[in-house]
Amino acid sequence: MGGRLSRALARRLGRRRLREHLPAEVDGECVFCRIVDGRGAASVVASSDRAVAFLDLQPLVPGHVLVVPRAHAAHLADVEDVDGAALWSLAARVAAGLRAAGLADGVNLLLADGAVAWQTVWHVHLHVIPRRRGDGLRLLAAWTRPERTRLDATAEQIRAALT
Repeated sequence: MGGRLSRALARRLGRRRLREHLPAEVDGECVFCRIVDGRGAASVVASSDRAVAFLDLQPLVPGHVLVVPRAHAAHLADVEDVDGAALWSLAARVAAGLRAAGLADGVNLLLADGAVAWQTVWHVHLHVIPRRRGDGLRLLAAWTRPERTRLDATAEQIRAALT
């Protein structure tokens, strides 16, 4: 982020810190692969034979968990179906655990796929973000409301590209 923009955002946020970009690799190796195989430090919450869930080092709120497939895949389209199902299943289990532990009244799931979508570690990971009323977490966007004909044309464009 540019210096002037960073300073302006920091002023707007007050004392809250901007997310620091931590290394995506250690000695040329994916940091999440190192965690999955037990060579990287992590606060593991749960695991299955195909996925691992651990606390985010820079949580948006307490209890912010990352769920990763054990098999390395840089992008969502690279994830095998069985691993995607395991990722989703473990995320649902973690979400229920966050509620049962009193850390969440609701949950947001976020998967950033690609640099433009804010992906910074090139190993697919699903953020499980516990939510509570008044937690201050907001999604700011310029919401639109296109005409149905435009929605239908976009749907057709996507259908035609599906493989």
